[in-house]
Amino acid sequence: MSQVTPIYHGSCLCNGIHYEIHGEIGEIVQCHCQRCRKANGTAFATNAPIHSADFKIVQGENLIKKFEVSGVYRWFCGECGSPLISSRDTQPELYRLRIGTLDTQLQQKPTMHIFVASKAEWDCIADDLPQYAERP
Repeated sequence: MSQVTPIYHGSCLCNGIHYEIHGEIGEIVQCHCQRCRKANGTAFATNAPIHSADFKIVQGENLIKKFEVSGVYRWFCGECGSPLISSRDTQPELYRLRIGTLDTQLQQKPTMHIFVASKAEWDCIADDLPQYAERP
């Protein structure tokens, strides 16, 4: 019996970019580092690893912009600003998906908070998930 590969769909706020993921979505993590806060304008980013080969832009590739700091690229929509994924020169096989851009519903839930030592002073973590000062 063959296993069916899941397909997930996502898009940006203005609906100009649509993507598909033909594979599994990894462990969902809430990152509280300053870079994630700045990139998302929120207290934390909710990310999950995906295989880069599984990620396909199906509409709006011309709208994608990338911002690079120290070999980390943050991909976003140049029209509406929605953050989509990040990639790293040191891990070309892996992307970090911004879960909030998914249109397909997930059954998975976040599994941990990372970089809580640098979380926003006004943020209150109100769940029982494990918390790590940095990356475990």
